[in-house]
Amino acid sequence: MKGKANKFVNPFVVIIFVVLLLSACSSDSSSSSSNNSGSSEEGELTMTAWGNPAEIKVYQKAIDAYQEVNPDVSIKLIPGPGDTYKQKLLTQLQGSQSPDLFYVGGEYMSQLIETGRVAELSEFLGSEESYVKPDEFADGLWGAAKKGEEIYGAPVDSNPVLLYYNKKVLEEAGLDPNEPQKLYEAGEWNWDNFVKVNKQVAESGKYGYVAESGYLHMFNWVWSNGGQMYDEEGNIMLQDNEKAEEAIAYLNENVTNGNFKYAGSLPEGQGPDAMFMSNQTAFVGAGRWYTPMFRENESLEFDYIPWPTNTGNKLEPVTIGTAYLSATTDSDNLEEAKKFLSFYTSEEGQRARLEGNGNAVPSISSVDDIIEGAEVPEHASYLIDTRDIGKVETHQSIIPGLESEVTSIFDLMFLGENTPEAAIAEITEKAETMIQDYRNQ
Repeated sequence: MKGKANKFVNPFVVIIFVVLLLSACSSDSSSSSSNNSGSSEEGELTMTAWGNPAEIKVYQKAIDAYQEVNPDVSIKLIPGPGDTYKQKLLTQLQGSQSPDLFYVGGEYMSQLIETGRVAELSEFLGSEESYVKPDEFADGLWGAAKKGEEIYGAPVDSNPVLLYYNKKVLEEAGLDPNEPQKLYEAGEWNWDNFVKVNKQVAESGKYGYVAESGYLHMFNWVWSNGGQMYDEEGNIMLQDNEKAEEAIAYLNENVTNGNFKYAGSLPEGQGPDAMFMSNQTAFVGAGRWYTPMFRENESLEFDYIPWPTNTGNKLEPVTIGTAYLSATTDSDNLEEAKKFLSFYTSEEGQRARLEGNGNAVPSISSVDDIIEGAEVPEHASYLIDTRDIGKVETHQSIIPGLESEVTSIFDLMFLGENTPEAAIAEITEKAETMIQDYRNQ
């Protein structure tokens, strides 16, 4: 009897067990399908980045390469407009609604880290699962993405900022189409000759150099004169540095007299890149990100040239623009996101993106042959020359919001609503306050 009694199952117990089991399965299903970061199932990732259409194609190359060897992973690239990208990403992170992976500009990396929703990567990048190790990247490229030993984003590549020159515009102004190159080779690519070339272009009815107020451009001018805006400890020293003041005055004077054209006063809807491609302006400053788009324009003849200097040296340091690829802590597939992030920024990922019609310079030296072997434009090697002497600006960009404030003040100066002296005084006061507030946090 005892054995038979153990085999008896109460039907009410069975019913209760089934109900609980179905409830648990329903809960698990609901949990796995709800995702605040944009991916809904294991192996599905979303990634956002800014860029022109040609750049988006470049990013997709690495995604395709990764998916080819990881067929169980699906990655959706979501392009974002550059002018609203930062604010939208910040809002998404604060609301736990961001994509799994996202490009981050160095100038606002620290602001995003403060949300607490950017994943720390050092342990993963040091593991066997990672396609790349932290020591493979150039030390000078980390910027605000690295806080002590903590890493919050890997440098996707690098972009030393040099000048593009339009050969057709120069020739139509009566100049040799390779005038900048000849001056540079002769050691005479300096501020004075730069003004002479731009003045002749302006007199022909076209625009010369398009001046921009962002840090990538303004620091280039300051450094090209041997000046500094911040000291080694990150304190603002602009108002006490004659070389920096001289550079800002030089820029403003040439915008005022028409030799240079301020980007903010270009015809509505026409940015520096569009004006360059339509053969309306002679010089624009940028990294390699314009190159894929410019190469696709068959009516455009262009080349690179380093920034003109005013120190007697042929080359001075230039700003290196770099973006980082980061992941959100809210990702349902965080480990897979980290794995793809490491591939995207590895030698294999950078080769997939940057070979051929690439938009940047490798952040890993083992990939430099991509640039050295490039045929368009002719002097692609200047990208390596300028990268090797350049640096990522870390003093201004590490202070949340400071870059925007400084850019706005320079904007008003170029629009004629402020003098260089007043702009410098205002920037100094603003920077001192914001730096102190940041350090007191």
